[in-house]
Amino acid sequence: MTGGVDERKRETLRRFAAVGAAAPFVGTAAGDEDRSGRDDNETREAIRGYVAMTPGAHFSKLRDDLSLGTGETQHHLRRLVDDGEVESVKDADYRRYFAADRFDRPDKRALGYLRRRTPRGIIITLLRDPDATGATLADTVGVSRPAISAAAGELADSGLLDRSDGYTLTEPERLLTLLVRYAESFDGDAVALADEAASLVRYDPDRF
Repeated sequence: MTGGVDERKRETLRRFAAVGAAAPFVGTAAGDEDRSGRDDNETREAIRGYVAMTPGAHFSKLRDDLSLGTGETQHHLRRLVDDGEVESVKDADYRRYFAADRFDRPDKRALGYLRRRTPRGIIITLLRDPDATGATLADTVGVSRPAISAAAGELADSGLLDRSDGYTLTEPERLLTLLVRYAESFDGDAVALADEAASLVRYDPDRF
């Protein structure tokens, strides 16, 4: 059984390492092989690939999805951050990781909320139905009205939601773009939304 677990871990690392090797990061982890050995290099490449595909993931998710140990993850992330290839941002109780120089502050803020299930559900529902009420949001997302109210309050505090007259996303284009671009790293609802994206883009001639 242990051998099977190890092989699955190796396959996961190899898959993300292939992405990391091709990702347009600053610098490259390839030069680390002489100093730290091939395994360390592959692990760092895997983290680079994972961060490229899952921007805004927090430490525990990255560690668990790559089947790494806590100390191992801390070591390699520290190296990547020190080398200027990965950036981290503190988000409430989480530290989230991004490919360096790929996202501006609003994108990082938006991705932080999209990585949370309830805020993401609110955003996806409002992209589909801008007139959705609190009751509709609770029913669609599958949480209580107080949970919707709390998450909506956080989104409003972040500037992503206006609650002055119902629930209105302030940056729907940004949120839709990020959801579509990284749909596979979220959940089935995001993937379904990506398939519907063309019908959700609303042309407003007054904005051009």
